[in-house]
Amino acid sequence: MAEENKKNLEFIEEVTTNVDEVQTRVLHEILTRNANVEYLQRLNLNSRTNKEEVSHKVKQWEYHIMVLWFFHDPIICILMSSSGTSGGERKLIPTIEEEYGRRSQLYCLMMFVVSQFFPDLGQGKGMYLMFIKSEAKTPGGLLARTYLTSFYKNSHFSSSYNHVSQYTSPIEAILCLDSYQSMYSQMLCGLCHNRVVVHVGSVFASAFIRAMRFLEDHWSLLCNDIRTGTINNKITDPKVIDAVMEILKPDSELADFIEAECSKDSWQGIITRLWPNTKYVDLVVTGAMSQYIPMLDYYCNSLPLVSTKYASSECFFGINLNPLCKPSEVSYTLIPTMGYFEFLPIHRSNEFIDSISIPTPLNEKDEQQLIDLVDVKIGQEYELIVTTYSGLYRYRVGDVLRVAGYKNNAPQFNFIRRENVILSIDFDKTNDFDLQIAVNNAANNLMPFDARVVDYTSYADTATIPGHYVLFWELSINASATIPPSILQDCCLTIEESLDSVYRQGRTSDKSIGPLEIRIVETGTFDKLMDYCCTSLGASISQYKTPRCVKFAPLVELLNSRVVSSYFSPVCPKWVPGSKQWNNTN
Repeated sequence: MAEENKKNLEFIEEVTTNVDEVQTRVLHEILTRNANVEYLQRLNLNSRTNKEEVSHKVKQWEYHIMVLWFFHDPIICILMSSSGTSGGERKLIPTIEEEYGRRSQLYCLMMFVVSQFFPDLGQGKGMYLMFIKSEAKTPGGLLARTYLTSFYKNSHFSSSYNHVSQYTSPIEAILCLDSYQSMYSQMLCGLCHNRVVVHVGSVFASAFIRAMRFLEDHWSLLCNDIRTGTINNKITDPKVIDAVMEILKPDSELADFIEAECSKDSWQGIITRLWPNTKYVDLVVTGAMSQYIPMLDYYCNSLPLVSTKYASSECFFGINLNPLCKPSEVSYTLIPTMGYFEFLPIHRSNEFIDSISIPTPLNEKDEQQLIDLVDVKIGQEYELIVTTYSGLYRYRVGDVLRVAGYKNNAPQFNFIRRENVILSIDFDKTNDFDLQIAVNNAANNLMPFDARVVDYTSYADTATIPGHYVLFWELSINASATIPPSILQDCCLTIEESLDSVYRQGRTSDKSIGPLEIRIVETGTFDKLMDYCCTSLGASISQYKTPRCVKFAPLVELLNSRVVSSYFSPVCPKWVPGSKQWNNTN
């Protein structure tokens, strides 16, 4: 272990010191191995690896460009990203076998960094809750999965998982597609190991909060299983049952302890009460996940919230070298061996924005002057552009980052936001354009009643578990007309049906998002909202535009104080695995 730690430390020092050299080598490797692919041949770059020439000929691509012909290595899987396209479908990202090894390397670096702050981690286990999602097949026969599903089912994960046994959850419970059985079994095993658990977590804060609510609702059943040494009859997967029964033994003392803690009036600090040796909570709390920090602090008794890595379906980017920092101060050091990174400067406008900062348009000269990793400036915001070993060339990830500092010569970045995303509960990322289309579609339901939507805004309500979207509508209604409640419920459902497949999967299959709610507000509410923004927040009347999402607490309170009625979506929206185009061809 000491030798492995030494290698990890030397690697981090080397790549963060020689950033430019490493990045040049990475680009050379990508272009050399893919020299014969059609895309580079079209640009006459099949025998050229000079960075300046490549920069001149390769433009920045939005997702809609077909990426499948861009590389030489065989595709083993299609990764379905958590962010959708403007057409409402998931992005489909090809991947190669080598990429799993590269990402596993970043994972090892991440665990090495954390172990420097918590030296005794190896003496205990992590109750790290992991889940898979449904998968599909492309018309060509390739599996299409989310990245996490693909990673958990890959041999790189399963082999190390079975040998190390560093987690409380059996692999069979993780790979169980039934979300209830998976959650129940993982929670049960975590409770059985409560004295050896030294860290808890999940990939995203939202999933961990749902797990806490699940525990609130099911602790009595879990206690019964632990007391009797039998598993609840709702768990029917034979592999899961066999795996859990290897761990579960009758333990009335533990069952009494859990029952006593869970029966108390307050669940504050329940994590440190049930798992007393827990040292930190491992999950993403940056970006949209920061909205869950107060609830995490409540459940976890203000344990350190550790955001360890910055990654996406397209590429793993970097790690947090200071895991004990405050969530608001998290910065990620991009590891230059992961891909070739470039940056598009973001120029903010000065107008008042409540929920999202809109970049001013870039002229053609700006767009052609992308900045290398070593040339970014502290305090400046950039959109990340990546070229990967897996076939993405100058791909716009859609993340906005701010340079916070340096590790040697490697910049460290704060994650600021997903570009144009205004609503997010879990994996979903809804932008203002898609929300506008959804509202327009729903408003058509009002036309037979001579009513229309005067104005609207929204916010992500995470006070409920699971969280849900809330839309505030101000209506113009004919005095003699009455809108039946069922019509406004239909409006809720129409909005949900209009949102992308990631949202609809969260609602329908994963149950990670609650029913969408429309709150009807009094006439004149949006005038009051403008008055508040202009008088109290300094917005310019001449430049004011209704924010399509509100997060500032006084604005939410103002809107809620003027609600006259509310309606929820009556059923889940339609959703099927895979891509809409594939389903149409079957």
